[in-house]
Amino acid sequence: MSTLNHYQQAIGDPLVHWTPRALPARIVIEGRYCRLEPLNPEHHAADLFASYSVAPDDRGWTYLSIGPFANVSEYSAYLEGAAASADPLHYAVIDLKSGIAVGTVALMRIDRVNGVVEVGFVVFSPLLQRSPLSTEAQYLLMKYVFDELGYRRYEWKCDSLNTPSRQAAARLGFTFEGLFRQAVVYKQRTRDTAWFSIIDSEWPAISSAFEKWLAVENMDEQGVQRYALSEIRSS
Repeated sequence: MSTLNHYQQAIGDPLVHWTPRALPARIVIEGRYCRLEPLNPEHHAADLFASYSVAPDDRGWTYLSIGPFANVSEYSAYLEGAAASADPLHYAVIDLKSGIAVGTVALMRIDRVNGVVEVGFVVFSPLLQRSPLSTEAQYLLMKYVFDELGYRRYEWKCDSLNTPSRQAAARLGFTFEGLFRQAVVYKQRTRDTAWFSIIDSEWPAISSAFEKWLAVENMDEQGVQRYALSEIRSS
């Protein structure tokens, strides 16, 4: 959207009441299937390492800037630094049925002045992947950012070659914005970065779709969702 100034130049719509947003906090966010809580090495390291160890190999770490980790001590040392960080701000994902930590997610590149934040360090174990917990964890963090903090833009970025991540972004309702060529060097290789976003004007419809997908009514006798998230959003 744009308006014209007194020179008849197109400019962005005014935000006369805009003020910088609050920083995300180290809070607990409760859901139906999972809970997000501030990352704590003492409480979460053993559970997380065990959850990641369920995977048959290390391919889950390929597109991450961290890992894989040889043992729980090495992983705990990494968590000490991650837990102390304010940006990225890391959360553990707790399975409410088992009570154990099964993954992590973070808010990062936090720009409170412009109301922009990125979700990153999404490290979901096999115990979390392709389950209602993984979708709800993403939803809970988005809801916190948009509904409680009032941010305008929520970003998702990944290696352009990371097909599962790109598919996940599209499934969750992110819009692909483009490719930043040779944007990053990590693990001694180059990366073109794919950019995705959700903006505040899109959030009400996306939020409503999440709530319908996560509702008990959308679950059959086997605990599988009756309608896909994309189906609900398109309807």
